[in-house]
This record gives sequence, structure tokens and C-alpha cells, in this order.
Amino acid sequence: MTKISEISYKGNLRTVSKHLQSGVEINTDAPVDNHGTGESFSPTDLVSNALGNCMMTLMGIKSKANNFKVGDMFASIDKIMADNPRRISEIVINLRVEDLDFTDAQKEILEEAAINCPVAKSLSADILQTVTFEYY
Repeated sequence: MTKISEISYKGNLRTVSKHLQSGVEINTDAPVDNHGTGESFSPTDLVSNALGNCMMTLMGIKSKANNFKVGDMFASIDKIMADNPRRISEIVINLRVEDLDFTDAQKEILEEAAINCPVAKSLSADILQTVTFEYY
């Protein structure tokens, strides 16, 4: 087991997380629709964002392991919340990948890596993960 972070509550529905290895801090705030001011990522925003981060990281790892380069990648993340209980019901991710003349096999490697990343496999099966890939 590795201790990765420490979190402190700052009042007014805000927290600060400190990554112990790097010292980097992430602030959270409750969203406007849940009693907050929405001045930072909410915890559920971070979960949704982590899925996109993980997908892109795994795409980079798999391209390197298969001896081809991946260029610029961008992701847009949409989060859909449900009530009773309040939870993430769907994460919609549009991944835009610079097309470096990938073969169909290389695109398949990238896409399989993304949809099978550790965060994707760690989220509840109740959370719909809608992912599109756009090569430009």
C-alpha cells in the first residue's frame, strides 16, 4: 500500500488535496447545483476527468510499447449526474487524436487501451462510459 495524498477540509465545502510525492495541490469545491460555488473542480468532476486522463495515458503507454508515436491528444469531458442517490450516471468523453497516419491496427490498439484503462475498469458498471474517438 502506498500513501499518495493528504486532504484537508478548508470550510465552505472546499478541500485541498496534496500529492505527497510531488507536492502538487488540487482544490475542490462543491458544484453550484449542490450547495457550492463551483469555483473549482468538484470531487465528481475529478472522477470524470480522471477517466480521460487515464485513457490518454494508457494510449501513450500502448503506442510506445508497440513502437509507434502518438502526437497531440485532447479530450472533452461531460458528466451527467443522477439523483436519489446523487451520483455520476454517465461520463461522455470525446478524444481527439492527431492522426499520424495510423493504421487501422494502431487505432485499434489506442482505442482498446483507452476503454480498458484502470480507471475505466475501476468505476461502477452503473456509470455509463460513452467514448468517441476523432482522428484529425
